Amino acid sequence: MLIEQPPALLRFLYPRALWRMDKTVKAVYLTFDDGPIPRVTPWVLDVLDKYGIRATFFMVGDNVRKHPEEYRMVVERGHRVGNHTFNHIRGFEYSSDNYLANTDKANDYLHTDLFRPPHGHLGWGQYRTLRKKYRIVMWDLVTRDYSKRMNGMQVLENVKKYARNGSIITFHDSLKSEQNLKYALPRAIEWLLSQGYEFKVF
Repeated sequence: MLIEQPPALLRFLYPRALWRMDKTVKAVYLTFDDGPIPRVTPWVLDVLDKYGIRATFFMVGDNVRKHPEEYRMVVERGHRVGNHTFNHIRGFEYSSDNYLANTDKANDYLHTDLFRPPHGHLGWGQYRTLRKKYRIVMWDLVTRDYSKRMNGMQVLENVKKYARNGSIITFHDSLKSEQNLKYALPRAIEWLLSQGYEFKVF
């Protein structure tokens, strides 16, 4: 549970970040990290189109550089994009100057006011600087679709167990997540709809 739903202590470290939206509204916010990837992102977009859902894609700048067509597809289909650094780097492993420069480089491609740190790793100085320019979006539910220790059914069960009003739900449109994602995403959407959830973007 510490991974799937971050504890209050972790949320307290970044108090102005978005961890969960309005608890009184029966809505969830689908997000996808690490794309765009030609073999995965278009499939995700087709699934979202099928259900008339808009989502937010936190993209790696270098992937946008390599796959501009998939980036355009996301934007043209009405989804939001967010910055996920240029090289998917962990804030704790880099000086603030280098980390911020990497983030700025990504935004040369993304042009967004949303930011999500890879792995949630963000030094306090980095956080303080980035929040002046971006809405920092964390998560309320990590599906763990990327985990080789889990299968698609288990990923789906994470959604069913931890989704709640205002949940920011994180999937990944990456090759590592592809198998679990393709099983869990459409089934998770259908389950959330059956429970009366609306899908929103930031």
